[in-house]
Amino acid sequence: MPAIPDRNYNAACGRLAGWLGVSIASARRRVDIRAAKEGLTETAARIALAERMLAEAQASGVDNQALLDAQLVALRTEENFMTED
Repeated sequence: MPAIPDRNYNAACGRLAGWLGVSIASARRRVDIRAAKEGLTETAARIALAERMLAEAQASGVDNQALLDAQLVALRTEENFMTED
C-alpha cells in the first residue's frame, strides 16, 4: 500500500492542478513523472518541483482554464444535437 502523501505536497499539486485545469491526481502524476526524470526522491524536492512547474505554467502566458471553457462551448450548428441510445 503506498504511503499517504505529505499535506504540503498535496497543496502544491493542488495549486498546479487549479492553474492547469486538471485533476489533482493528474497534476501529481505530472510532478511524479518529472521528479523521476530528474532523480528527485525527497518530498521537499518534489514540493519545490511542483512550485517550479506552477511558475513555469504561469509564465507561459497560456490560460488553460479559458482554453478549456472555449472547447466546451457547443457550436451553433450543434446546439440541439442528440445521440440516439
